[in-house]
Amino acid sequence: MSDLFDVVRRQRACRAFADDPVSDETVARVLEAATYAPSAENSQPWVFVVVRDADLRARIGDLTRRVWESGARDAEVDRLDAALFADVDRGMSGGVAEAPVLVVVGCDTTRAHEGAVPDSIFPAVQNLLLAATALGLGSALTTLATGFADELRDLVGLPAHVRPMAVVPLGHPVRPLGPPRRAPFSATTHRDHYSEPW
Repeated sequence: MSDLFDVVRRQRACRAFADDPVSDETVARVLEAATYAPSAENSQPWVFVVVRDADLRARIGDLTRRVWESGARDAEVDRLDAALFADVDRGMSGGVAEAPVLVVVGCDTTRAHEGAVPDSIFPAVQNLLLAATALGLGSALTTLATGFADELRDLVGLPAHVRPMAVVPLGHPVRPLGPPRRAPFSATTHRDHYSEPW
């Protein structure tokens, strides 16, 4: 098992996956880690649907592609550098759906106050991403498919009170990912008042 700080420094989005299978035991370890995240009032409102079926993964991928092509792509093309844009474009146009596992993450809204839904779900997603990295898997936080929330809900059979929040692909990266590029924390950190450098 990797050191926490090593894992944090290696975690990055993966949008191209090999065909190698991911065992149920590995997925279970990743999901167990997700459930150790904090949530508002310890409500633990997360719901996970593990999707392995190829047709279903393709249909979820199609939702992602439709949102991407209906305006998200145009919003990003001039904002991202060319290499990153090409990677994101490939992933959102179908690459993410090629992962052998998609985890649809939902929130049981009967267990979480409306204002605390993101606070109660996204820490669990971050734990999931970190656990995947620790186990040598690639993953990514994607939310585009939630732009068609009702269709996504229908595809995986979520009841009306479970809101889809994210889709996380899991699989072995098709190539080594390398470290993420990050500015030093001191570039965005202040002492006591904004504009007082760290």
